[in-house]
Amino acid sequence: MTLRFHVWSIGCQMNTADARRMSDELEACGGEACDRMEEADVVVLYSCVVREAAENKVHNELERIRKVKAGRPSMQIALAGCMVEDDVTDLARRYPFIDRYLSPKLDLPLRDQVFDFLDLDAPYRLDPEDAERFSMVSQPVTVSQGCNRRCTYCVIPFRRGVERSRPSAEIRREIEGLVRRGTREVVLLGQIVDRYGRDIETTLARLLADISEIDGLERIRFLTSYPVDFDRELMEAVASLPKVCEDVNLPVQAGDDDVLRRMARGYKTELYEGVVAEMRSVIPGLGLATDIIVGFCGETETEFANTLALLERTRCDVVHVAMYSPRANTASLKLWPDDVPLEEKRRRLHEIETLQAQVSVEINAGLVGSRQEILVEGIRRDKWYGRTRSNKLVFFDSATSEPGQVLPLTITSASSWSLQGRLESTPTLKTLEPPWPQPD
Repeated sequence: MTLRFHVWSIGCQMNTADARRMSDELEACGGEACDRMEEADVVVLYSCVVREAAENKVHNELERIRKVKAGRPSMQIALAGCMVEDDVTDLARRYPFIDRYLSPKLDLPLRDQVFDFLDLDAPYRLDPEDAERFSMVSQPVTVSQGCNRRCTYCVIPFRRGVERSRPSAEIRREIEGLVRRGTREVVLLGQIVDRYGRDIETTLARLLADISEIDGLERIRFLTSYPVDFDRELMEAVASLPKVCEDVNLPVQAGDDDVLRRMARGYKTELYEGVVAEMRSVIPGLGLATDIIVGFCGETETEFANTLALLERTRCDVVHVAMYSPRANTASLKLWPDDVPLEEKRRRLHEIETLQAQVSVEINAGLVGSRQEILVEGIRRDKWYGRTRSNKLVFFDSATSEPGQVLPLTITSASSWSLQGRLESTPTLKTLEPPWPQPD
């Protein structure tokens, strides 16, 4: 009888990468993936607690599983991701039906966790080519775990532990396996990915150069970066390595120095703007994204106005904005009240969204008439879509395109969130063999 499994994930791309690796491991052990949790023998949930809304969704899913397992006691349930703390007593009391907790702090290889979870006696072997699942064109790959910084609002160091880098040879083997299964782009992930290798005497720039040598891999991205740690060596690697995309996510979180001090970010706005200016001078065609938290403890209207002014000056391509929500064990929860009203947080969030929509449409309008290389990802609403090297989403019409192709398009129109393009010629680069995946 074939063991059927269902892996559920929410939150960051690191959870997506971990969930994909877990599925690969379960398949290599003879399992078969199923879309419906109700039909599975093994269910693994990758949880997130960075925001209250994400944590609530995990609890909702666990309540749904509680009802299913009541009728199927033999079903095995594992909870993974950032909800799993060192002490799971409270979770075990609330959800006594959970059979296994998989902490992101563990240095134990994932294969050993699976082995232990399933209590398998047969010899274990993993060959990515044996996996039946078909990879999407772009796949996240975790290169490091944990964080040594202590931003006052952030729960990640408590849940994922200190910084730990994976050996570059192990990362390269994983990516080579993904490429053999159809992946054409990888996104290297770390809590502060720029710090990759500091504990194993290498650097992210060297890792980028190493995996750039993999045949069949077309593009490399990485995230998330940190202003203090994004050095000149890394900038020059992005600028000089053809497979590395001119695409950087550099969170600032706030545009006021007093707020940054309360957040313990370790820099002032002057440093952030200096790093952005240096990046743009070194990396032609840079696509820049940033993250903002509105309504942090004690944030005044003047401090928020300073954040708006910073965004107007830096003119990022994308701004990810979220409302502050207190998280367990963090310094901000212990030191200050969550004193910005919810409605005021929403107003500030919408004000940033309005500003950024205008900035984005102006930036994107400047691309109209330009020729861009698009990595095709799939079809959405009867149009093919893909992304530029700077991570712009582009839609276009074609009767012959396939996922995985790199196509030359002329940009014909732009909005704040996407571009429209016209196919100029047929591709000459290697494409995926059917069947290919279709996104939701």
